[in-house]
Amino acid sequence: MADLDELLKSRGIVAELGAHIVAARFNRAGTHTAFALGDGSLHLFDSQGWNKVAVYDGAVLSLAPHPAASGFCLGGDDGRLMAVTPEGQVSEIAKFGSKWVEHVAGFAGKTPLIAAAAGKNLYLLSGTGEVLKTLAHPSTVAGIAFDTKGKRVAAAHYGGASLWFTGSNAEPRKLEWKGSHIGVALHPAGEALVTAMQENALHGWTLPEGKHMRMAGYPAKTESLGFTRSGRWLATAGAESIVLWPFFGGGPMGKAPMELGAGDGIVKRIAAHPEHEVVAAGFDTGLVIIADVQKEQVLPVCGPGRGAVTALDWDAAGARLAIGTETGFAAVVNFAR
Repeated sequence: MADLDELLKSRGIVAELGAHIVAARFNRAGTHTAFALGDGSLHLFDSQGWNKVAVYDGAVLSLAPHPAASGFCLGGDDGRLMAVTPEGQVSEIAKFGSKWVEHVAGFAGKTPLIAAAAGKNLYLLSGTGEVLKTLAHPSTVAGIAFDTKGKRVAAAHYGGASLWFTGSNAEPRKLEWKGSHIGVALHPAGEALVTAMQENALHGWTLPEGKHMRMAGYPAKTESLGFTRSGRWLATAGAESIVLWPFFGGGPMGKAPMELGAGDGIVKRIAAHPEHEVVAAGFDTGLVIIADVQKEQVLPVCGPGRGAVTALDWDAAGARLAIGTETGFAAVVNFAR
């Protein structure tokens, strides 16, 4: 049997961080990797090694690269949106009462934007941390995503999703479907919006028409989803393999999904490669694989046994993959030649 840890051993830097890893992200410059932990700390990794930074008394709930600086934005269970520099300096960006800041996203274009979800509100902030808008929703915001141009931001919530223009005060486009929507992804070309649902299914809407799409048959919740770079495939967790729905040739309705990389256990996290039709997947066993969608080939990165994968992220160049698990195992694997 092949050594499933071969890539990890030959190309990886690993650490045991001691607490549940909530998220892992690279900064925009690609110089630092951040691992956000359930004990309120942020662990920064660069070529010099590791640096542990205390940020919250409670848990870190969300993490994103800062869109206007070289550090990171974090959300916590005390209502504070924080910034951490690569050197480990901590500052408060904003405080949203006592509501948990469960989701943070950034857009790093000409006009950098930060989106933070706390309770029923989605706050849109400038790159300098000024609150530009407070966007109210009918229920708790359970997932947010910017489009590729930063012109729109999507929010998932009970009863569907809302699609807002970032640069105007227009009412949102309301995409309705009964039930609890717990995550959201926007097609790279803006042709569709898809949500993950509480009941082991996905729901989507074509844009701008708003035609419904229903994608079901999952044995578990889809906790992670994302489109491949081209937008041809929607990669999803929630099954024994990476489930890829075709968004071409009239799909996904009436088309069966492609499944790649069947392993023991359920896929918990996926991360679509920023340059190629490649998807990384992490399982509840700790197994991590990468799948080349066009060639339908799978490569193991990290074998099972280190706890369920809870964090997965590519750097902007697609050269390195960050991995985090519920037991505090962290790794950065370098695929550059």
